[in-house]
Amino acid sequence: MTKKVFIEGMTCSHCATHVEEALKEVCGIKSAKVDLEGKVAVIELAHDVEDEKIKAAVKDAGYEVTKIQ
Repeated sequence: MTKKVFIEGMTCSHCATHVEEALKEVCGIKSAKVDLEGKVAVIELAHDVEDEKIKAAVKDAGYEVTKIQ
């Protein structure tokens, strides 16, 4: 299962790496790949992960989730 996480506030590749690392720390997320220009992260899940946990990880990293699909 994959989800798209739309994120505001990323301005450089360091930001994207920071978000990827934060998402990979969430239990149940197998991988995370951030598209800086598209302002979106595509995450692959090992099992269902609550959207609130995803939002919290991104917020703790200093960015804002605008939508999860």
